[in-house]
Amino acid sequence: MQGTIDGFSYGLVTPLVAYLMACLGGALGLRCTTRSMLVSHSWRPGWLALGSAAIGSGIWTMHFVAMMGFTVEETPIHYDKPMTFASLAVAIVMVGVGIFIVGYKGARGTALFTGGTITGLGIASMHYLGMAGLRLDGKLEYNTFTVGVSVAIAMVAATAALWAAGQVRGLMWSVGASLVMGLAVSGMHYTGMAALNVHLHGTGTSGTGDSPAALLAPMLIGPLAFLLLAGAVVLFDPHMIMGKPAAAPVEHKPGVPAHTAVPHQARRPQLRARRNQDLRGSRTPQNH
Repeated sequence: MQGTIDGFSYGLVTPLVAYLMACLGGALGLRCTTRSMLVSHSWRPGWLALGSAAIGSGIWTMHFVAMMGFTVEETPIHYDKPMTFASLAVAIVMVGVGIFIVGYKGARGTALFTGGTITGLGIASMHYLGMAGLRLDGKLEYNTFTVGVSVAIAMVAATAALWAAGQVRGLMWSVGASLVMGLAVSGMHYTGMAALNVHLHGTGTSGTGDSPAALLAPMLIGPLAFLLLAGAVVLFDPHMIMGKPAAAPVEHKPGVPAHTAVPHQARRPQLRARRNQDLRGSRTPQNH
């Protein structure tokens, strides 16, 4: 028999909190991605890794906050912890691949398409792997077409978010990108849940046991703490808010000591003065 699914047992509380978690992770991660484009290559991997972990943790936290409101009337729900935390690892790794591609190749063309596609697939993979961790007296069944729509939503919205993050145009662009990323995660989640049916193995009895919130809350402590820590790192970076590089890029030529190299703009007056001096010297009559 078919189970009676309720994805909003707490009303709009869980969808709104879940969306905020997705936006928080997206804001931190995409801001780190933007910041990575403004620093030297030695610092770039660190910012990109922090951004990947923030987005992955935000996606995972969003999913399981939303799952607090998910119940099946006829059977209790439990969660397989190894599978649940494996979905967190998959989210961080796959999103990381997409973030690193955009961080090193730029948010345009093939790099943007590839990075956005992988990031979107990471969001979808996290969702369906997390759902595979559900343990109940029944079988999960999905509508294939709706699943495809959910994956497409994740890929398109993730690509749009990475494009916005790559524009390096200040705080408002990152805020907008995080809202899009939150939309990608939330839209993908609830579209995927709309594809779900639960086929019960038995005749079905009223579910008993701990509530989903009681089961999931302890597992959310770690990722939530990490998001707060990542937020502190972002806030204490002096150049994070305005999205400007710490110093003007320095042009260095072979054979010139690094400490004597100066920006190209700063050398223009020197070059112009030397050129004028050479011209005056060439016009001075020579004595034979």
